[in-house]
Formats: sequence, structure tokens, C-alpha cells
Amino acid sequence: MSKLAENPTAIKAFAFDVDGVLSATTLRIGDDGQPVRTTNLRDGLALRAALRGGMRICIITGGTTEAVVRRYNLLGISDVFSGITCKLPVFRQWISDNGLLPEEVAYMGDDVPDLQCLREAGLAAAPYDAAPEVLATASFISRYSGGYGCVRDLIESVLRAQGRWDDVCRHFEL
Repeated sequence: MSKLAENPTAIKAFAFDVDGVLSATTLRIGDDGQPVRTTNLRDGLALRAALRGGMRICIITGGTTEAVVRRYNLLGISDVFSGITCKLPVFRQWISDNGLLPEEVAYMGDDVPDLQCLREAGLAAAPYDAAPEVLATASFISRYSGGYGCVRDLIESVLRAQGRWDDVCRHFEL
């Protein structure tokens, strides 16, 4: 199911939603009323590997929790856009600011707010448990659910298809 449908050699960048992609679709609510998200450590390693390989990465989320911004900044991702209800203008601006073309970007989203970006991206990707509309739009459907390795699946699949996965991972070997 996670076979790359398009030619991945054109991909130079990744953009991701958070809830339902980088974290699961369920949230624990803390005593302070704030959502508490979990993240997948293997997704984090893949994000770092992609950055090490020269890929550009951005996060576009409707959520406003500062912990999300800090988490991805710590991984080396400086382009984290939170509180975004209409994602397409931010996505287009990020593409332009980074000298990219839409066909050079893989976007992974899981629900209706991601559809416009998915339709514009060169590679539309979704976790296994994405909304039906998203699954119908995606050309890459991960074998993993959101928050459980779908980001790693996408990044590894693209970098392997480009023949670069082993090289970018050498940094993590002892």
C-alpha cells in the first residue's frame, strides 16, 4: 500500500500536518486543559535524516500548542507554522520562500483541512487511517497510522527511491 506512485526523484522537500500525521488522532487533555500529544521517535529520526540529506521540511498545523513548535525546532525544523486554519496560502508561501516548485514537495496530511495542499503537492501522502477524502486524493498511503510511523515510512520510501537513505543514516551509526 505504501508504494510510491510518482517519480520520487523530483522530491526536494516535505511538508507535514501534525494531528493525525506526526501525532495520533486522539489527544490526552492535561489538567491545564491543553492537549498532550505523543510523537513517534522513528518519525523524528527520519525527519533528522531528511534534513541531513539536504531536504527542506515544514510543519503546518492548526494546533497552537507551544510544545509542538519546540519539539520540531529541537529536531532542526525551523519552519513550523501553528494556528493555521487555511493551510494552502502558508504552503504556497513556504514553497516560494524556499525556491521550490510544488512538484518538488511531498505533503502528508490526514483530513479535510489538508486537501488543498495535497492537491497542489507533487506527492500527496496520507497515513493509513486518514479520512476517506484524503485517501482518495493521496498517491502514497502509508502502511502506518498517524503518529505511529507514517512519516518515517514516507521519508524512508522517498530517500530509498532516490538511493540516499543509507547515506543520510550513516550519521546515526556508532
